[in-house]
Amino acid sequence: MAETIEVRGLVKAFGQLRALDSLDLAVEEGTVHGFLGPNGSGKSTTIRCLLGLYHPDEGTVRVFGMDPSTSARDINRRVAYVPGEVALWPNLTGQQALDALAALRGRRDEARERELVERFRLDPSKPIRTYSKGNRQKVMLVAALSAPVDLLVLDEPTSALDPAGHREVLELIERLSGRTTVLLSSHNLAEADRVATHAVVLRAGRVLASSPVADLRRRAGALSLLLRADADADADAVLARQPWCKGVRREGGDLVLLVCDEDAAAHSIPALAAERSWGVRALIPLERSLEDVFLALTSDQRGAVRPGAPTAEDRPSPAASRPGDHGRGAAPQRGEDR
Repeated sequence: MAETIEVRGLVKAFGQLRALDSLDLAVEEGTVHGFLGPNGSGKSTTIRCLLGLYHPDEGTVRVFGMDPSTSARDINRRVAYVPGEVALWPNLTGQQALDALAALRGRRDEARERELVERFRLDPSKPIRTYSKGNRQKVMLVAALSAPVDLLVLDEPTSALDPAGHREVLELIERLSGRTTVLLSSHNLAEADRVATHAVVLRAGRVLASSPVADLRRRAGALSLLLRADADADADAVLARQPWCKGVRREGGDLVLLVCDEDAAAHSIPALAAERSWGVRALIPLERSLEDVFLALTSDQRGAVRPGAPTAEDRPSPAASRPGDHGRGAAPQRGEDR
């Protein structure tokens, strides 16, 4: 299968910060790639290199076999981009903003656009300045998802949406699988788990893992256990300190443990429960989720880096760009992670 995106040895630095450190990335045509990593891992910087907004210090970047540094205009005719933070022309109506974005793109499917406007319950007659953050994001999503393009680059595309809008976006992405290549950068690991055929995990500007999601689950080397117990409020911290535990999260009244040694966990949990009077009702092995894989890959023996948690690599964002700066009509961004 042909590769839509091919990156080799990509290096990008901002002063003393090496945001991308010899990053390699391959995205095959027709796949949905979950692009995952903590804040500061390099996701947004990679995306900006793909779009020709940043020029690499070292390495090669190819999108559709072309170099974004020299062929950004040709690439961007085939790409639709939704940034994590959306800022549009405040004095235009929603429809006028869609018209402007389509004009910048050069291609348009008006019937598909009208269908998505209705599906997202967006009133395009209102001025952008009256829109909520979620409705501004919907304008960008309508423009991108209705575009006749070969590659969708989505940077936290549901961050401002209500549950109904969130569900609509995921359903639309699922329908694109096999036809349009999608690069989905997200802190919402459940979201990526639902729609991604492949996953790329970044940390500190490097790719830790990249493969089909099913293979990644098998290779993670960790198991999830569902602990149903009358546990106290300190149970999370107590369990996270155990050498066999790589992460803990709560789901309702249950605890989900990511463990690297199932035998040690099975021996230790009853002892801990008896010592602290937890009253264990069940201990159930679970299929690994992408969150489990993420925690296994980005944690050390003492605890996990939580999805979305700040890291030492976080830096202030650069100045915002204007709509159309990268040929897709995408709006300026703020608060990116590099």
